[in-house]
This record gives sequence, structure tokens and C-alpha cells, in this order.
Amino acid sequence: MNIESFRDYCITKPGVTETFPFGVRTLVFKVTGKMFALTDVESFEGINLKVDPEEGVQLRDRYSFIQPAYHMNKKHWITIEVGKGAPDKLLRELIDKSYALVVSGLTKSQKLAVGSI
Repeated sequence: MNIESFRDYCITKPGVTETFPFGVRTLVFKVTGKMFALTDVESFEGINLKVDPEEGVQLRDRYSFIQPAYHMNKKHWITIEVGKGAPDKLLRELIDKSYALVVSGLTKSQKLAVGSI
């Protein structure tokens, strides 16, 4: 996966916006103002995604290219090192799960606004 396909995949999800709240290099994808994915647009070496804490432990144990997230809550976030063998299919699945995890925590009215109810 390259930066363009990553962006295209994230931005097509309902209610998603892209922002640069941490400076011009860090692209952040949010749904109703809550982050679910971020990356460095210049290097695109890693993608940070939100995870269920138990699944995060399993993923880190199973894949050498998945690490505790850099500069994030390591219990709830992972970093996938893109250039170290992460298959695109797995990346898309983890992006979907990150998005779904954030959406599951939204209020009913927020879920209605993004079309997830």
C-alpha cells in the first residue's frame, strides 16, 4: 500500500475527514472528530491505528511489522510498519476495524449522522 491508496481507502468511509492537527507532515483521519488513523505523509513508514487492547497484543505477538504505537496510548494504538511486509489486505482489515471501533463509541445521533445505523 502506498500513501495514495491509504488515503483513498480511509477518506471514502462515511463521515471521515482528513486533517493535519499535529503539523504539515502528520495526516490524521477522523470520524466525527475522533481519530482512527494517522501517518507521516513524507516518509509513509508507518500507520497508526486504533485497536481493541486484547487484539493489539495478539497482533504485536503475531506480526513483526506491528509495534506499539509511537507517541500514542500503547494499549489502544498500534503502528504498522508499512515497508516491512504488511500485506495490503491486512492493512485494509485493520483500517476497517479501527474505523469501526471509533464508530462503536459514538452516540446514537453521531452514528446516524455518519450513516452507521
